[in-house]
Amino acid sequence: MPNQTTTQENPAAGVTPAAPWRIHAVSVLPDYRLAVTFRDGSCGVIDCSSVQTTDRPGIFGPLADPEFFHAVRIELGVLTWPNGADLDPAWIHENISTEKTWSVPF
Repeated sequence: MPNQTTTQENPAAGVTPAAPWRIHAVSVLPDYRLAVTFRDGSCGVIDCSSVQTTDRPGIFGPLADPEFFHAVRIELGVLTWPNGADLDPAWIHENISTEKTWSVPF
């Protein structure tokens, strides 16, 4: 599958998540990475590549499939996938504010 880049705005009609740590845009990058921009304008890269090697992925297991990983969406400022898996935007914001790249510990 070719690397695709998608940018998503919050699709929830009439709802504007105002917290500065809410995610405003996401782009899928190669190698299981996501570029995110927050409501406060800060941005960084989330490295999700460890989902491919973890022995206990739980709900995140389907993310190891590249097609499924590319199905990431923003719902109310949160990164979500079709199976209900999500990443806490406050946690991401905290880690990206000190380092511009953060590796998710799946």
